[in-house]
Amino acid sequence: MEDMSGHTVLIGGEIKKKDFNPEDYFDAKEAKRLDKFLQYAIVAAREAVADSKIKESDIDPYRFGVIAGAAAGGFQTIEKSYYAMLTKGPTKCSPFTIPMLICDMCAGKISMEVGAKGVNKAVVSACATSAHCIGDAFRTIQYDEADAIIAGGSEAVICMIGIGAFTAARTLSKRNDEPEKASRPYDKDRDGFVMAEGAGMLVLEELEHAKKRGAKIYAEIIGYGQTGDAYDVVAPCPDGSSAGKAMEFALKDAGIKAEDVDYINTHGTSTHLGDIAESLAIARVFGDKEKNKNLKVSSTKSSTGHMLGASGAAESVICINAINHGIVPPTINLDNLDEEVANLNYVANKALKADVNIALTNSFGFGGHNAVLIYRKYK
Repeated sequence: MEDMSGHTVLIGGEIKKKDFNPEDYFDAKEAKRLDKFLQYAIVAAREAVADSKIKESDIDPYRFGVIAGAAAGGFQTIEKSYYAMLTKGPTKCSPFTIPMLICDMCAGKISMEVGAKGVNKAVVSACATSAHCIGDAFRTIQYDEADAIIAGGSEAVICMIGIGAFTAARTLSKRNDEPEKASRPYDKDRDGFVMAEGAGMLVLEELEHAKKRGAKIYAEIIGYGQTGDAYDVVAPCPDGSSAGKAMEFALKDAGIKAEDVDYINTHGTSTHLGDIAESLAIARVFGDKEKNKNLKVSSTKSSTGHMLGASGAAESVICINAINHGIVPPTINLDNLDEEVANLNYVANKALKADVNIALTNSFGFGGHNAVLIYRKYK
């Protein structure tokens, strides 16, 4: 992390240069013209497309799209550009500043990489961003407006303004002396989330189109629900009613019952209000541990930190892996369950082997944005 002297939060899920060197993926000039969030987005999309093995000859480019965004976009570019102008004058602002910082450039840059000329847009809904991007891609294919869409999100806001602003909002953990234990959803000793960075991209494809070209199908997306809290710019609706309604809409869209869901990857950021509201919403829709003994829920943000707009896509990948490998990931650092959260099976501290046929993932964002996605094992 850059010099954070004076900050009260000194921890974050930062991707170090030794693990991600931009010049391994881009030439030096191009790397300088891409904010980190764009670098992550492009590389994640490249990997998803390579894994899908989709080729230009497989698809009409006007039916190949991209729906990808970010919650914050180029915070690091904003910070560097402002500093350059402040210290050297307004003429020192890079001409690439705008395309480096705007959230929609995720979709724009990816489309140029793969030659996708179909739907091209970014959904921006704070921490629900990439879940909404995936859901909208799902709908677009259902409406027969595309055969395949790259969908997801990216984020890189670990910088002075990113950490400073979220600290001021009193959302971040200050457990600087124990960073590996700082993210602790549903634990009574939690004190906020850990900011993280990264990207997640999926290739969504119409089933018959995928089968025709012999694609490897990891799972089916079968449900999408979305609502708004209409309550507060930061705090969730305390009883979780709107979040619960989004889950109900997703179940209805999927044509399944609550008891059909085996695993829920929760939004579970490790904030006091958010964890309680989401747990109450889940219990209202699915029943608590006594009524629904089959349901497992966990927050993988306990392990990854909170990637803001990239979280929904990253957690979709986790759900799909849970389906394919029969392993429910744990909520780590859950040592003392908060008595205020609902009585659910939070898969505390240790992964659980279980048959996962259907998995649901929640994403909720500042401003009251709620997005829910449901995935099913492909048979």
